[in-house]
Amino acid sequence: MRYVALACDYDGTLAAHGKVDDITVAALERLSVSGRKLILVTGRQLHDLLSVFPRPDLFDWIVAENGALLYRPADREMRLLGERPPEEFIRLLRQQKVDPVSVGEVIVATWTPHEIAVVEAIRTLGLGLQVVFNKGAVMVLPPNVNKGTGLVAALAELELSTHNVVGIGDAENDYAFLNLCECSVAVNNALAMLKEHADLVTRGDHGSGVVELIDKLVADDLSEIESRLRRHDIPLGISETGEEVRLPAYGVNVLLAGSSGGGKSTITTGLLERLAEHGYQFCLVDPEGDYDGLQPAISLGLGGRAPTVAEVLQVLEQVEDNARANLLDISMGDRPALFVDLLSRIQELRVRTGRPHWVVGDEAHHLLPASWAPAPLVVPREVQNLLLITVHPDRIAPAVLSSIDVLVVIGESPEQTMREFCRAVEQPMPTIPSGQLDQGEALVWFRRAETDPFRFQVLPPRETFLRHHRKYAVGSLGPDKSFYFRGPGEKLNLRAQNLELFIQLAEGVDNATWLYHLRRGDYSRWFREAIKDEELADEAAKIEQAYANVPDLSRALIREAIEKRYTARP
Repeated sequence: MRYVALACDYDGTLAAHGKVDDITVAALERLSVSGRKLILVTGRQLHDLLSVFPRPDLFDWIVAENGALLYRPADREMRLLGERPPEEFIRLLRQQKVDPVSVGEVIVATWTPHEIAVVEAIRTLGLGLQVVFNKGAVMVLPPNVNKGTGLVAALAELELSTHNVVGIGDAENDYAFLNLCECSVAVNNALAMLKEHADLVTRGDHGSGVVELIDKLVADDLSEIESRLRRHDIPLGISETGEEVRLPAYGVNVLLAGSSGGGKSTITTGLLERLAEHGYQFCLVDPEGDYDGLQPAISLGLGGRAPTVAEVLQVLEQVEDNARANLLDISMGDRPALFVDLLSRIQELRVRTGRPHWVVGDEAHHLLPASWAPAPLVVPREVQNLLLITVHPDRIAPAVLSSIDVLVVIGESPEQTMREFCRAVEQPMPTIPSGQLDQGEALVWFRRAETDPFRFQVLPPRETFLRHHRKYAVGSLGPDKSFYFRGPGEKLNLRAQNLELFIQLAEGVDNATWLYHLRRGDYSRWFREAIKDEELADEAAKIEQAYANVPDLSRALIREAIEKRYTARP
């Protein structure tokens, strides 16, 4: 469910001439039964609202006085979100024959044409107050207090994000909170300016427009207007025609696939940075510790202790926090069960809060392997906003691959990667651009749009991504990324799943085995392709060439090169 809350203005929207009809009240009750939260956002003073509206209990929170007061009907808790203007200001207004002057807990209000006298009084007293207009009403408030700030305060109490709220209003003072909502709606009687900026304008006016919106929410979560919300899409890069390539912020599952060293981490890091910048919450499951340097996330599973599902969920309970679960200290065989358990619990959280907005699984062939028996039940159709990353699409459970809407391919063999995916989902191979991808390029295929894949230039991360060394020093690389000392004739099969073990095995193997791999360039190749350290690989290549017949010295130099860059401490 994308929209878990409705924020609604009162006068001119929910109410006509100050009254809410029974049909509108019944619609609010239906929306509440659907599990969604209701927030009333009004310019009225609280006592005035309660005198004309007998059903405040329908709302989880009421934002009154144009954002200056927060009220919870369930227990009548009231909190001020600003300070009332000084009494001297109110006296001056009355001395200047401003009538009426209405004084609330924070707000001071009157009507046009007294706005000139109000502004003069503020100037005379040198006060830092703001004047807000609502059709004929003139409202005086503390600076930076409006319906938007009030809505944010209410959402904080509900632990909800603005990305999971639809708002509806009719007047100029509603723009402050509608502009924050993922979807903004104007009733048909709204001001022209508001209707022009809204994502949806109802056919009905006042309460009938609210009923119309509620019916759409209950029926299909406003899925019919998703195409109007493209402003929320997340940039991926620039196409060859100069157009921006954007990923829908909601409703799609994405697979990022390609060879090692092709730039998958770079694309993912940039995408996660932009999600965080736009306020979308994500949960990153990082099986091999590739994202230890990722800034907009709280990392769990460091210091040799595996993260728990409860710990991840505790982070995600906070609206502004992103979670990264490092699974280095969890055995490969246990990772699928943990991921599915986490995904199931995240689905429960999404039903209640609509977030985390994205779940990202790196090394997805380890998390959702094709060989894992429960795989067909892993990703039900309702799970959306998954980003899965892999070297091998055909090693992911087919039931999971069938849910993919967007395929992004990167690396040296894009055609092979695309073919692996199509074979796994039993879909004909699309026509793809010929030739290899240049550095920083990728292919994107929007499968449901029935268009062919096309190239684009990837937007780089805002900041350089620094890979943490602990993974390679003492972590457990997968069998496909480990180094194997086999020697001439493959008489040995000694696996080094990290650099520390590599050094230990290198010291113990016989000279013939060490020189066999040295002369083949196996060490520099492993550093470049699996460890993804170009500098270390270049230095090792020089050692391989210069000391191809000197086992003891070449061992010592390669060990020194490793220890100079890597440490077992996080």
